[in-house]
Amino acid sequence: MQPRYMLIKTAILDAIERGEMKPGSQVPSENQLAQQHNVSRMTARRALSEMVDDGILMRSQGIGTFVSDHRPMSSMLEIKSIRDEIEQRGHRYTNEILVLEIAPASADIAHRLAVDEGVEVYHSIIVHCENNLPVQYEDRWVNPAWIGDYLNKDFKAHTANYYLNQVAPLSQADHSVEAVIVEKDIANALLIKSKDPCLKITRRTFSRGSNSTAQPKVTNENSYGNSGAVVSHAVLYHPGSRYRLGGHLEF
Repeated sequence: MQPRYMLIKTAILDAIERGEMKPGSQVPSENQLAQQHNVSRMTARRALSEMVDDGILMRSQGIGTFVSDHRPMSSMLEIKSIRDEIEQRGHRYTNEILVLEIAPASADIAHRLAVDEGVEVYHSIIVHCENNLPVQYEDRWVNPAWIGDYLNKDFKAHTANYYLNQVAPLSQADHSVEAVIVEKDIANALLIKSKDPCLKITRRTFSRGSNSTAQPKVTNENSYGNSGAVVSHAVLYHPGSRYRLGGHLEF
């Protein structure tokens, strides 16, 4: 049986996750929580204090306790493995592999990978989770000339980003970020409501050197100049309530 203060913490966390308490929302006072959960004020204080220590709540002297903006922040200025980001926060990383296949490149994917339309390329869809909660839906297309055994990689052990960097050192990337409402299947995979906003990151990575024996096929070298050949094209979806992007610039 859970200690009484843990029941209070769980109730507050559930309210935050459901969106009933948003960043900046004031949480009930110690007295109110004590009455709601039929516990002592000391028990309620312990629950709030631990959540403040965890960075989930923040106190404002003389005003009250509020929900902090506790969403993890990913850098806009560098490309990191989602697994590394999660584990660096001291949290547990897991994933669910939804798609791992060879598929013919559509006109759009062929253009993005700089290959001929209809060429067989690799396609993976993986949902990345932080403490069992989905934080990223990764839809990735890969030029097989860079990594012929992509489908045989252990994606439970390492991310696609990790494996690609092993064979095709990153030389350049372009990406865009926008706020979107996702399709129902993506919302279901992310465990969010169909109208919940998401951050959509569209990213294409390039490399000039490869450890693979095959040479990547580029159909229009002039399209990319000195950036190298395209390694992969990925579309990443993050629930807006669970993720944010930021960076630091020096001038």
